[in-house]
Amino acid sequence: MSTAPLAGLSVLDLTHARAGPTAVRLLSDWGAEVIKIEQVPSAASAGRAINGARRGSDEQNLHRNKQSLCLNLKDAQGLALFMRLAESADIVVENFKAEVKHRLGVDYDSLRAINPRLIYASISGFGQDGPYGERAGVDQVVQGMSGLMSITGFADGAPTRAGVAISDTTAGMFLGQGILLALLQRERTGEGQWVHTSLLESMMCKLDFQGARYTMSGEVPQRQGNDHPTLVPMGTFLAKDGAVNIAAPTQRLWERFCEALEAQELLADPAYQRASDRAAKIAMLKPAMEAITSQLSVAALVERLNAVGVPCGSINTVGEAFDDAQVQHLGMAKPAPHPELGDLNLIRSPINLSASPQSNRFDRAAPDPGQDSVAVLTKLGLSTQEIDELSSAGVIG
Repeated sequence: MSTAPLAGLSVLDLTHARAGPTAVRLLSDWGAEVIKIEQVPSAASAGRAINGARRGSDEQNLHRNKQSLCLNLKDAQGLALFMRLAESADIVVENFKAEVKHRLGVDYDSLRAINPRLIYASISGFGQDGPYGERAGVDQVVQGMSGLMSITGFADGAPTRAGVAISDTTAGMFLGQGILLALLQRERTGEGQWVHTSLLESMMCKLDFQGARYTMSGEVPQRQGNDHPTLVPMGTFLAKDGAVNIAAPTQRLWERFCEALEAQELLADPAYQRASDRAAKIAMLKPAMEAITSQLSVAALVERLNAVGVPCGSINTVGEAFDDAQVQHLGMAKPAPHPELGDLNLIRSPINLSASPQSNRFDRAAPDPGQDSVAVLTKLGLSTQEIDELSSAGVIG
């Protein structure tokens, strides 16, 4: 029997795109049995998804450790099968528009009526109601509307998106946390509940100290490139053969930086004696620091500064990051067995539990759409003849 923390929990996954699957991935990675409910594919759509081919890297990384059941929820028989699954499920996760889930009959109230212990989890673009409640929301649009793009990039440049789908993945992580909170509460009350968040709520929260600068004092943060908006010096500095990130904002770290790089004149300069002086004169300070850092290689700066406790690191490509000695030590990629493609290296969960250490392999790669339909429905109690008839009628795939 599995000792994974979520073993024994059953999840019905109605999500698509990225935010919802990110939440479900948290559950599947830690032992929950996840059945991904998918549309019965047409000849034109078979093997495709919004993030690319199912056997491509994106879909494989999102949907590993899941089973796939293709089910036509618009058909009465398909909906009835879904309801039978929902009667005993622990969690349903969806990211339909409100109008769509009510039209299909898979909204929270409909499912709670047959399973009061059910935890029903929803992700939307802008919230379940309100002026934008029915809007479609995608990552880049929300990056812009949340203010994130306005503080990303250089001061003399254009607002810039983050290099990853930050609002999608943030919403997914927050929904995953909400599901776990609801599971804990169900242990005490025996009752399920509706858990929901949105890309916009998640990104407004993700603004963190930048957002609090506005909510507390009305200060509107601006783009500052690779320099930290409030801590000085902390940012990107030129080296002889590239650039590095250096963080020396406290007095102790500032002194160690100067001593490690033999910058005694900089340390003694009256203009930079206090942290407030350095913050006020960053336009002068940074060129003065780069006059020193640019005399040394990236490797030399990383070695010298880390040796005295000043955080300093190289600026890697994605490939260099995965090849880094520490990342290799942490084992951030591990194989998922695919019946036709062989082992696929995917990115592991970053959570480490001493009582439930992660295995060095995923249980399974992401399934092709409908790969597990027969097995799931057989377990539900359907006969081979019933499954064949449903398949012929286009109810399942």
